[in-house]
Parts: sequence; C-alpha cells; structure tokens
Amino acid sequence: MARETNRHFKFDWITILLFFFLVGFGWLNILSASHTGSSLNYFDISQPFGKQIIFISISIILIILLLAIDAKFYERFASVIYLISMLSLVGLFIFGKNVNGATSWYSFGSFTIQPSEFAKFATALAVAKFVSDLNTNLNTFKDQIKVFAIIITPAILVLLQNDTGSTIVYGAFFFVLYREGLPKHYLNIGVSLILIAILSLKFGAIITSIIAILVALGFHFLSKKKTRIHYTVLVLIAAIAVSFSIKLFYNNILQPHQKDRISLWLRLEKDPIKLHKMKKTFAYNLNESEKAIGSGGLTGKGFMQGTRTTGKFVPEQHTDYIFSTVGEEWGFLGSSMVVIAFVLLLLRILHLAELQKSQFSRIYGYSVAAIIFIHFLINIGMVMGLIPTIGIPLPMFSFGGSGLLSFTFLIFIFVKLDSNRINEW
Repeated sequence: MARETNRHFKFDWITILLFFFLVGFGWLNILSASHTGSSLNYFDISQPFGKQIIFISISIILIILLLAIDAKFYERFASVIYLISMLSLVGLFIFGKNVNGATSWYSFGSFTIQPSEFAKFATALAVAKFVSDLNTNLNTFKDQIKVFAIIITPAILVLLQNDTGSTIVYGAFFFVLYREGLPKHYLNIGVSLILIAILSLKFGAIITSIIAILVALGFHFLSKKKTRIHYTVLVLIAAIAVSFSIKLFYNNILQPHQKDRISLWLRLEKDPIKLHKMKKTFAYNLNESEKAIGSGGLTGKGFMQGTRTTGKFVPEQHTDYIFSTVGEEWGFLGSSMVVIAFVLLLLRILHLAELQKSQFSRIYGYSVAAIIFIHFLINIGMVMGLIPTIGIPLPMFSFGGSGLLSFTFLIFIFVKLDSNRINEW
C-alpha cells in the first residue's frame, strides 16, 4: 500500500523547484516594483503584489488538480480543450475588453482574463495530439497543411485582436515540428524571410535582391549537392518579390507605433528631429530600463533599494520590464541567477522530453520548452534593446494572473505526463 502511495508522488522535483523559484523571486521583484513606499500590506489586492499572491495561491491549487488528473486525460481530450480555447478567442470579438488598444481580455470586476495565454497550452496539446497520431506523416503536404492550420488559427485570432506579441509566440511550434520530422526547407524559408525583411527595410529592395542573387548562385555552384536550376530560379524570384513587397507591408499594413519601433531598432529614420521625438516617445521605457540595469553593478543596490525602481522611472516595470528591477536591485549576479534558472528549466524540460516513451508526451514537452524559450528570449532581448519593443511577459516572473496560470497549465501538464514515465520504471 505504501509503495502504491509513493508512486503518486514521483514527479520531477527539479522542474517543480525551478518553477517555484522563478515564481517566488518574481513576486519579490513585483513587490519592489509596485509598492508605494507607505505602510506595506502584502495582501492588499489593490496593488499588483497583492493580486499576484492570489494568482500564486490559485496556481498552487491548480497544480494539485493537474497532477491529480489521469495523464491520459490530456491526450484524450486535447482536441476538446483546443476547440474550447478557440471559441474563447472568438468570443473576445463580442465580449472582449479593450486595454491599450488590444481587445484581448474578458473583464470580471477588477480582474481580467486573457484567453490568448491559455491558447498556448491548448495549441501545444492539439499539435502533440495530431502529430503523434499513427496516420500523421509530416513529410506529406496534406498533413503539413493540417498542422499549420492548428498553429495559425489561434495566431490569426490573436493578431486580429491587435496582440502582436502573443502572435509571435506561435512561431515556436515550428521548431517542435522540425524536431518531429518536418522537412528542413520550411525552417530555412522562415529564417530567410526574416533576414530578407530586415535587409530590405535597412538597405532597400534593390540591394537586398542583389545579395539574394549572389547567395543563391553561390549555393548553387558551390554546394556538393547541385540543386536544380529551376529551383534556384524560383527561390530567387520569391526572394526578390519579398524584398519589394516588405516595404509595402511596412508602409501600409503596420500601425504607426509598430513602424516607429522597428524604425528606431533598425535606425531607419534619417531626420534628426523626428528621430529625437521617436526616441523620446518610444525609447523611453528602453532607456530607463537600461539605466536601471546598468546602475545595479555587480551585486545590486539591494532589495527595495533601487532608486530608479522605487522612483517609478520605468513604466510597466512590474510586467514586461520586470527584469530591469532584477538588474538594479540584485545586480549582475542576481540577473545571471535568473537567466541560469531559466536555462536550467529549459534544459531540464528538453532532457525529460527526450526520455519520454510516448510521442505525444515528447512533442508536448518540446512545445513547452519552445514557448518558454520564445517568451524568455523576446522579453530579455527587449529589455536590453537587442530586439524591438514587443509587449510580452517574462514567464512565471512578470505580474499577471493569466500568464502565471497559463504557464502553470503548460508546465505541470508535462510534469504529470512525465510522471507516467517515472512510475513505469
């Protein structure tokens, strides 16, 4: 009887401890970034740190429920969970609340729920369910279209709600599909399109087209495996078409604030007066974030001692820019500790994913790692000025109930799936 009881507690505790470390340390920084300096009540739900305690408490209850449910449930009802999630996204167009230009929330009094956060784990389940089906072959065009549809559907719905940051996250699934046998030319095409778009905006369509021609011809004549000339010509035509169309997309599709952020990142603006205005308007958060991180030095100024943090210099510091609080108050050592914790969590999940006997569990595990990685990469890169400003939270760390609960679903469903492997030994 004791042995049977112990089987229910065989979970990967390294993953669990890393999760709670990030959540706990994140809460400390939310507290520091949002407290007003007056008498401190940790359970003041009018403040972000008080609300976050409620979200953490709910996530603990959710973890218990997720680990108590039979692991087969997640595979069996993956399609149903995905369908419900898509319906919740569609419902936003009727009942959604507009916040900062994005219609991405359902409002319940002082609390809001963002369905796009939960759509990530639902899509991960759906992708894992479809690809692990015995009749699915990712080398066939028919199945490629189907799995692309599963991924693109929520991405389009989120994009139509003007939530660009969450839309980008769905690109993470293509790394998962590549691991599961998707032909590598899709990955090559994706990377090439991004490079062509950046070069076209920076140097113009003509120069980019010339570069594309030289690169394509170089690969054709220098590659050991000679590609067919008509294939090379098609690639060249596509590259040139993208080069000339990206400017049209940039000028006519993107919203002004999105264009200004990209322009500032790539230094496209030549007019010094307009450039100064753009920096003042769109680079303020970034400049203040960089100053806060830089002022922390090696060991930081100490918990709740950050002058720029307590002075509220960085807008949205308890959400998207939470890492600047870490940099100022905990310094390089504290920032490194957070980065290392995320890297360890990612490596641990990838390691466990490779150990899975079930293809469904493996694919889901890779999806979890890919989603966390994209969030981590974009958020840290944004805060440090390496990529354009994109509104995306740091997983388990930034303030927000939907984000925390979403990553709780994402990670602990995998912990439960992995427990089946552990208990079978």
